[in-house]
Amino acid sequence: MKQYLELLQHILDNGELKTDRTGTGTISTFGYQMRFNLQDGFPLLTTKKVHLKSIIHELLWFIKGDTNIKYLVENNVRIWNEWPYRDFKDSPDYKGETLKEFVAMIKSDETFAKKYGELGPVYGRQWRHFEGPDGRFVDQLAEVIEMIKTNPSSRRLIVNAWNPPLIPDMALPPCHMMFHFYVNNNKLSCQLYQRSADTFLGIPFNIASYALLTMMIAQVCDLEYGDFVHTLGDAHIYKDHLEQVDLQLSRDIRALPTMKINSNIKNIEQFRYEDFELVGYNPHPLIKGKVSV
Repeated sequence: MKQYLELLQHILDNGELKTDRTGTGTISTFGYQMRFNLQDGFPLLTTKKVHLKSIIHELLWFIKGDTNIKYLVENNVRIWNEWPYRDFKDSPDYKGETLKEFVAMIKSDETFAKKYGELGPVYGRQWRHFEGPDGRFVDQLAEVIEMIKTNPSSRRLIVNAWNPPLIPDMALPPCHMMFHFYVNNNKLSCQLYQRSADTFLGIPFNIASYALLTMMIAQVCDLEYGDFVHTLGDAHIYKDHLEQVDLQLSRDIRALPTMKINSNIKNIEQFRYEDFELVGYNPHPLIKGKVSV
């Protein structure tokens, strides 16, 4: 994952101090691109341990079109908890519950989860149920898979999560907002455009998630793995992550693991967590960091 460490160093060398919506402050640059050949191994960061279980469950959650955190918390995935908790704290039902207590209530109380676990029309909703101005809904993911199978030379193999009229209803507007597939020499490649890139916490997840999505779609379309290309808009390091970034940059890069996928699955909706096996992952220890909400 030399590409990722080069991104961190690029931001440190060229970034400028910038304020942000969270009030934390960042060192920020604009415009950067990384490329990962998926034939070389699964691009999961080795300079710190990355929680693959969360990545897989979140991706399956997106593919389902789900927008409520109940599925995630039932599988002990915590990456989206802060946003609905923030809104719950502003509600008349809030009685001083901690984040841990809030998550337990989401997990155990279906009615509470429906009321306070919803994130609005975020990623999964846009992938599977994109609403146009005429009220027509489009299953973008299903359509792009069908197009890859029937018209692989198309330049319109795109899924877009940025739906302007619905942005105010989302707990967090899409950061990884559009992805574009490309077929050549029987290989499937994917380019992601990400408008906002938290390089310490978010980017390792995003790289692995979209690499895995590309591999899954390649399998259901009977294609080989090509490249994952990651294009970033505002690429930043939060000021309270600088020590963690320095620690990562001091660590040696280790060999990439291999992702094995159940080859019997030929429908994107049939994948389950048990269909994925990571082999040969030997990362450095976890480095913790606070998420800015």
